[in-house]
Amino acid sequence: MGTNRKRRTGRVARDAHAKTVVVVVERRQAHPLYKKTMTLTSRFMVHDAENACRAGDFVLIEETRPISKRKNWRVVEILERAVR
Repeated sequence: MGTNRKRRTGRVARDAHAKTVVVVVERRQAHPLYKKTMTLTSRFMVHDAENACRAGDFVLIEETRPISKRKNWRVVEILERAVR
């Protein structure tokens, strides 16, 4: 059976590099003391082999082997295109 790889969904923040996009993943978590809901963001450098993603697209990404120093995620599919 295949390996269980981490998958995340997020918005493409930047698409300026060749075959690379920056994806912002947001998650909501309660503050440990005050219990107020906080929105925490993580930024991932993601491999986009076809250069198909544009800023604002909603994408599904998956963890993979290291592709470069900071890039070890890849785009699985584009879930929603940005309105242009």
